[in-house]
Amino acid sequence: MAEQQEKSFQRQETVFPNTKELLAKKAERGIRYYKSIGLGFKTPKEAITGTYVDRKCPFTGNVSIRGRILKGLCISKKMKNTIVIRRDYLHYVKKYKRFEKRHGTTAAHCSPCFAHVKVGDIVTIGQCRPLSKTVRFNVLKVEPFKIVGNVKKQFMLF
Repeated sequence: MAEQQEKSFQRQETVFPNTKELLAKKAERGIRYYKSIGLGFKTPKEAITGTYVDRKCPFTGNVSIRGRILKGLCISKKMKNTIVIRRDYLHYVKKYKRFEKRHGTTAAHCSPCFAHVKVGDIVTIGQCRPLSKTVRFNVLKVEPFKIVGNVKKQFMLF
């Protein structure tokens, strides 16, 4: 059964929890819906074996990944199920014939199957439909990375 941490009953919309087979078997573990999102990304084990319910998860929810695939550095994990990604790039200034450093930040939904994300990890995100006012991306892959010092001051090109 799903982890019940919210006020309302949490269940996956694609699974009917009271099927005859489940009631007959009295299974402790119910049926779980998960899918492969394609694009060369594997479904995490936590999405397959976990008990969380997240409607905005690309692996267990009703969200499809389309459009851009981006890579960036996680700089904040203060929100619930949302992280902030920093992407650094170089901008050419024609007058001085030089490059200047610039960066942009993007908010991305972080599914509970990626609960191990830490500030400083390199994260791959994929574009999806708007999930909230500022969130239009979903975390697809996490690569652990060790950064010494302040994460926000680092400049890394991907």
